[in-house]
Amino acid sequence: MTTSTSPLDLSYGMFDEARSGLHLDDYDYPLPESLIARYPLPQRDESRMMVVNRATGEITHHTFRDLPQFLQPGDLLALNNTKVLPARFYGHRQGLTGRVEILMLHPEGDADGVIWSALMRPARKLKPGTIVEFPNTQATMEVLAVGERGCCRVRVHPAEHGDVATLMERVGLMPIPPYLRRDAEESDKERYQTVFAKVPGAQAAPTASLHFTPQVLDQLQQQGVQRTEVTLSVSSGTFRTVEADDIREHAMDAEAYTVPEAAARAVQATRQAGKRILAVGTTVAKTLETSASEHEGAVVSGTGWSKLYIYPGFQFQVVDSLLTNFHLPKSTLLMMISAFAGRKNMIAAYRAALEESYRFYSYGDCMLIL
Repeated sequence: MTTSTSPLDLSYGMFDEARSGLHLDDYDYPLPESLIARYPLPQRDESRMMVVNRATGEITHHTFRDLPQFLQPGDLLALNNTKVLPARFYGHRQGLTGRVEILMLHPEGDADGVIWSALMRPARKLKPGTIVEFPNTQATMEVLAVGERGCCRVRVHPAEHGDVATLMERVGLMPIPPYLRRDAEESDKERYQTVFAKVPGAQAAPTASLHFTPQVLDQLQQQGVQRTEVTLSVSSGTFRTVEADDIREHAMDAEAYTVPEAAARAVQATRQAGKRILAVGTTVAKTLETSASEHEGAVVSGTGWSKLYIYPGFQFQVVDSLLTNFHLPKSTLLMMISAFAGRKNMIAAYRAALEESYRFYSYGDCMLIL
């Protein structure tokens, strides 16, 4: 990222068309701090929407409210109904004052539901047996084990809150991304959550879905666009840095997914009718393509863990169109959309987004790839 006010140098990284697309620097680009959307717009559907035709390379500019005009009766809108947990806690080690950050990941399966996998900072100061306290509550967490990259196991003592879910709702904060460079605020509990979220478990929002309002969904339904839902519990790994220069050497973190029977039937019916499947977000694309990769091209109902890594050269079997936000440099999400739309098209799209001052990242604008 850059804070410079001088014209951006777009001659390197992803904007160098001579690059192979298989190296990490091929997905680097300069981004002024001013284009990072640190807060959402007052209305969800006021976001700008770039439309990219991956066959012709044509780019046009719209607002998200224009989405219905790009879909036809019988097309299928596939959404991720995961719900973000208010799972970030700020506390301090018992008897000390330095701030400790804990991000709860998932329960370990103990009978009482109080032992969790978590990420902690600063991990080097948190040894097994450490007790972490939190302001304005008797609740505590005990560190049981510490692993690599800040991973740990904790035992939660919810105290007056009764259980871990209640503790999260009353004390926990929404785990907004670190690049927003601010603590979560009360408004994030609503805005960093989709209007159709219902299955708890995510550590990050499926951000392409944050633009939807009940009104837009109703309009799509009235014009005959079908709708289905899958679940992928977006993990903190979605922000994990790619460290290998050769992107093929990177390993994805596993994320839990569910394809309901109704979703599998809807995908099959849409394909048989010759209509399009619009994946709302990279998480939906990953879920559908994971199922297809495991069942010879068919989307089949079931649950599992996806470690599918999509980068240029990947052959999509299900998704026809994709709605997505603008992603971080050197991220696996940028690699995925380059695989879907073609790297040349993404070079043109991101160059246009920078020139037109689109808002980037989770609370930013979006792109519809047709």
